Amino acid sequence: MKQFVKASRQKCTMKLSIQGPSGSGKTLGALKIAKGLTGSLKKVAVIDTENGSSHLYSHLGGYSVLTMGAPFSPEKFIEAIQSGINAGFECLIIDSLSHEWFGAGGILDVHSQMEGNSFTNWSKLTPRHNALIQTIVNSPVHIITTLRSKTEYVIQQKNGKSIPEKVGMKAIQRDDSEYEFTIAFEVNKNHLATISKDRTNLFKNEVEFQLTEVIGDKIKNWCSIDDAQITSNVRQQVLNCNDLEELDRMMSENPEIVNVLREDVSIKTEDLILRNELKYRQNGSTHH
Repeated sequence: MKQFVKASRQKCTMKLSIQGPSGSGKTLGALKIAKGLTGSLKKVAVIDTENGSSHLYSHLGGYSVLTMGAPFSPEKFIEAIQSGINAGFECLIIDSLSHEWFGAGGILDVHSQMEGNSFTNWSKLTPRHNALIQTIVNSPVHIITTLRSKTEYVIQQKNGKSIPEKVGMKAIQRDDSEYEFTIAFEVNKNHLATISKDRTNLFKNEVEFQLTEVIGDKIKNWCSIDDAQITSNVRQQVLNCNDLEELDRMMSENPEIVNVLREDVSIKTEDLILRNELKYRQNGSTHH
């Protein structure tokens, strides 16, 4: 029987999605992030289902392109991903993953042509889709997927009339696909991104921003630091604190490792209290 082990974040590869309508800059944003992640677009390959549109940005650098046509079966995507890994690329961009769901030969297309019970047919298709998602998630390289989105509306009753009201954008993919990614960006027609999911907390204070190489570099740094390094860095910051207010702020910014550094924090707290008492006594003696 396998044993329980302590949870630990080690050096990892990033799995992120960029969702947006046509013309919002998904492909360009993906390439810029990929460059920041790898340091060079020569280490990047695009799996292009968009009629070779990724070639439009060749001026950015020497990335490679695999043009994929129909049928857009999950197995075809899996084969392309494995080819990219075998070729030694450090980051793969799937542009776009939406085709596996709605494109010719994709999951919805195959389902619509199957005979028999619709619900039962899903039990045959879902494992195929899940196999692709697991291939992406378990990949040893960075993977960026772009997802087409469409405007989603709900019908509201106003003054006795049914009025369609825009409530946001919905990715053209299986509804739960976003949950499989570490970071999910949403870009709008103005080429500005917002965060719909972020397990890294790197962008928790961001409102709208452009997808740039700096974003990719920021993510790369997060991926390259493991828990031991984080703990070591924070421990050093704790030891360098000059007063109790600074120590309290340090702990509030790193709540996830307070227990790990409990002894260090306790020793530092006692040290700062003694310093304050000594300073108070010295000041008191001076006044006398």
